[in-house]
Amino acid sequence: MKIFDISMPIHYHMPVYKNKEEKRPQLKTVQDFSTATAYESRIDMDMHTGTHIDAPLHMINGGDTIDYLDLSKVITPCKVIDLTYLEQQITREDLLGKEIEKGDFILFKTKNSYDEGFNPEFIFLEKSGAKYLAEIQIKGVGIDALGIERSQPNHETHLQLFQAGIVILEGLRLKEVEEGEYFLYAAPLYIKGAEAAPTRAILIKER
Repeated sequence: MKIFDISMPIHYHMPVYKNKEEKRPQLKTVQDFSTATAYESRIDMDMHTGTHIDAPLHMINGGDTIDYLDLSKVITPCKVIDLTYLEQQITREDLLGKEIEKGDFILFKTKNSYDEGFNPEFIFLEKSGAKYLAEIQIKGVGIDALGIERSQPNHETHLQLFQAGIVILEGLRLKEVEEGEYFLYAAPLYIKGAEAAPTRAILIKER
């Protein structure tokens, strides 16, 4: 089998949403070998830094937190769909004929995967595309952007997906991944009460 790490490495200079300084992760040394017999550090970071899963609480007052996530939804077969030819957004029309079926976990590969820094014009899932996925009743959707939507009033894409029970996985890196079927491991950190959590996302392809 072949393993693809589709996660973003976490460091201070990584791409962060809208290049906001407060979203940059800070790794600090607590003690080192000059003062102690063991090396220890701590990290201060936004839950939406890099590759992460959003929980319903992110957009829904009283929604479930990340510790309620059913892991069978994120340790599962999945399909990567190549949409690198799109220039602005992913709509319903773009998804028609893509063989998306009920229960699928879909990962969208777009030209976002080729951006080295944060691109304010990143490709996103428009509300008609989200509604289409909700109608099909897929399991989850991932995208190679730090957000699944961009400047949408009332967060329509998130709400369409959350209300349909669809998992949202953001911040993927799919540059080296071809369209096709894979097995996905994308378990988030087990943080009680959080509206999102960092995730190490991995794809496995049987040779």
